[in-house]
Amino acid sequence: MTDDKMALVELLQKSGDGDFLRAVAEAVLQILMEADVEGLIGAGRHERSAERLNYRNGYRDRSLDTRLGSLQLRIPKLRQGSYFPPFLEPRKTAEKALVTVIQEAWIGGVSTRRVDELVQAMGLSGISKSQVSKLCKDIDERVNAFLDRPLDGEWPYLWLDATYLKVRDGGRIVSVAAIIAVAVTTEGRREIVGLGIGPSEAEPFWSGFLKGLVKRGLDNIKLVISDAHDGLRHAISRVLGASWQRCRVHWMRNALAHVPKGQHTMVAAAIRQAFLQTNAEAAHQTWRHVADQLRPRWPKLAALMDDSEHDVLAYMTFPAQHRTKLHSTNPLERLNKEVKRRADVVGIFPNEASITRLIGAVLLEQNDEWLLQCRYMQIKGMAELTPPLIDADRAKLPPLAA
Repeated sequence: MTDDKMALVELLQKSGDGDFLRAVAEAVLQILMEADVEGLIGAGRHERSAERLNYRNGYRDRSLDTRLGSLQLRIPKLRQGSYFPPFLEPRKTAEKALVTVIQEAWIGGVSTRRVDELVQAMGLSGISKSQVSKLCKDIDERVNAFLDRPLDGEWPYLWLDATYLKVRDGGRIVSVAAIIAVAVTTEGRREIVGLGIGPSEAEPFWSGFLKGLVKRGLDNIKLVISDAHDGLRHAISRVLGASWQRCRVHWMRNALAHVPKGQHTMVAAAIRQAFLQTNAEAAHQTWRHVADQLRPRWPKLAALMDDSEHDVLAYMTFPAQHRTKLHSTNPLERLNKEVKRRADVVGIFPNEASITRLIGAVLLEQNDEWLLQCRYMQIKGMAELTPPLIDADRAKLPPLAA
């Protein structure tokens, strides 16, 4: 090892300032290979030893592309068998590293042009946009396996929300809806269960998307939380047969649109009195009382409260431990922001497949993080979702055989 250190010092003294880091890297890697081979042979260079297992047989040259430039290495050869450094991969080392970098850069929201600049900054030659797109398709298999995975168990709560993205379609730039579905299991774990891309949020699209979730195993849905979409409401009733909770945050924005800006704080505080109640009956009574108080000054607001009472307060009939998570689509807001942040880097997607690739990769990454976190909901409240049969239900059951 002393000789190796002397050789390294001499090499560094001879190297110029511009080649300093590359020379260091080459020397260190060469020392590592020599030490590795010495351990395999059982003896040092020119050393006589009874424990010798093999002999050296020259070198073969090999270049390694790194961010420092191309490193010229001399890989030791053995008389019997072969040796390959553990820090290299057999064949196409630069290409495999390049694929990894491009995939991670694409998932991270880096544009095609910036990926090309990144590759050149690593000391490799630039690649074309078509090559970048081709390499990025390797992510499809992983993303599609995640989005099409079976959904085992029971999922009492489901959140749905849409994010609009720009995509090219037949020479035009159109807006499409990216639907993200998040559900919670009876164990209190939340997972991203689906992604759908469609031209609009009409009922046929929603029905097809929900049927796909059911086909994959999404079962026993008790409550769906989303914004107000007529097509979605009909699809929920027809496909899932579950209760629907209108997002309280979005509803409040719509309600305050009927009130002068200077009165927003007062009106919002009055309406929130219903949300502070401890049970559904008290919440509904307070809601109607507030609506009657506001009716003389803002009849349109009161009419909206009359029409949406049961939709906005649907979560009040569910376990108290879960209500803070059930009254709005806020659990999806941070996820949607992350999706938009990555999508804004791309700007206009070339096609819908590229949306699924990028957004699906983001969702896969986020889902893995959620699985490592603590439970999203308390298990204790889950028992209240399956209450024992009451007398009316027992009367509907067929009689037991004698």
